[in-house]
Amino acid sequence: MALDPARLRLLNPLPPRPGRYVLYWMTANRRRRYNHALQHAVARARELGAPLLVLEGLRLQYPHASDRHHRFVLDGMADNARAFADSAVTYLPWVESRPGEGKGLLARLAQDAALLVTDDWPGFFHPRMLAAAARLPIRMEAVDSAGLLPVRAADKAYGRAVDFRRFLQKTLPTHLAHLPQADPLAGVDLPPATVPAWLRPASAERLAGRVEDLPIDHSVSPVAERGGSVAGRVRLDRFLDRLPSYLERNQPDGGGGSGLSPYLHYGQVGAGEVYAALLDRVGPPTFGKVNASREGWWGLPEAAESFLDELITWRELALNGAAFLPGYESYEATPAWAQQSLEEHRADPRPALYSLEELDAGLTHDPLWNAAQAELRESGRMHNYLRMLWGKRVLEWSEDPRRAFEILVHLNDRYALDGRDPNTLAGVGWVFGRYDRPWGPRRPIFGTVRYMSSENTARKLRLREYLERWG
Repeated sequence: MALDPARLRLLNPLPPRPGRYVLYWMTANRRRRYNHALQHAVARARELGAPLLVLEGLRLQYPHASDRHHRFVLDGMADNARAFADSAVTYLPWVESRPGEGKGLLARLAQDAALLVTDDWPGFFHPRMLAAAARLPIRMEAVDSAGLLPVRAADKAYGRAVDFRRFLQKTLPTHLAHLPQADPLAGVDLPPATVPAWLRPASAERLAGRVEDLPIDHSVSPVAERGGSVAGRVRLDRFLDRLPSYLERNQPDGGGGSGLSPYLHYGQVGAGEVYAALLDRVGPPTFGKVNASREGWWGLPEAAESFLDELITWRELALNGAAFLPGYESYEATPAWAQQSLEEHRADPRPALYSLEELDAGLTHDPLWNAAQAELRESGRMHNYLRMLWGKRVLEWSEDPRRAFEILVHLNDRYALDGRDPNTLAGVGWVFGRYDRPWGPRRPIFGTVRYMSSENTARKLRLREYLERWG
């Protein structure tokens, strides 16, 4: 199947050149299956009659590098080593063992390459990394495999979910004709590749998760949950087995969430795979009239429609913001009306003020907030509804909204398996009014930014089992 043209971005104008191989630099879509970028790299290698090398690296000096994040990525690299072992491509896992060790690695591999294919991802440090790599003297093609809608199918940042949903309903069906292949390596026959003698791929022991000797944060421990494409697919199948329970996802005692966010964040499972697996269970969509409604457009069961609205509308709205909203990860990206309202109430008395250290340890007067923070700190996850309350309370307990934003980003990125993702950063932004509207009545501290309280939340939710586990 041909690549959707909206997914391909040429990072420099150079033509392909004679080379020993095509190089696929796997940075964001860390998987063999349902991967547009790998699919494109295979097609380019076949056009040129060249071998294909797949380089997947893990650096040390990324923000909040810790045992937790490293182990989850290494689980995925170990899965990839097995997944590529029986294929016609050569997979090169590389793990940095000392700061700066990877400097020049890509440039050296690119010297012998005919062209370079890589992942196009709008968040985290990826845009800066691609901009730097594009200065190499080699043709560089970036492929977007982030969501079902190509990120650059839009040409602006959308400020409301309803407007983005309307755009999706008009635009998405055309792009669904270009879904990624389930296995872009199936039946592929390419010439054998030779690994450069100077390159030392990561050992099986390192891929098994040994991180104790690496200079990263060892105070954020790994979680029991395994990372990687294999565990991600198991998580997906188990979720689809109980799909109707998704309608109860806002109940902490219900267990209705998908649990897929970390696997989507690390690129170990793709939105295309999730969508294909869902349709295998519920049948194809029929598509209704474009009306921006959250329900009915797909023509699927209610739970499936609700899940797709989260997977596509809300997740890809966040990707849209990362691509088109300047400083999307900062407080300055919140709407002007919200910033003005919060600033007008900046001097309002706070019911309590907590330091970052107290919040990190869950030492507040609010048992429900402390339980949510404990879940985040110990499991790398937080119930989605409680994550909203978690953020609102920090806004209420901080000396000013800008400081509250910084604290929430720090705690989210440090502990959450899906931290640093555009989707979770959009969730932090929502606490301060992003993708929302003014709400009345005007309240102290919040102004017209939406208010939430632990008391009201506890009245609406089933929390007994949750508080027994995390309280």
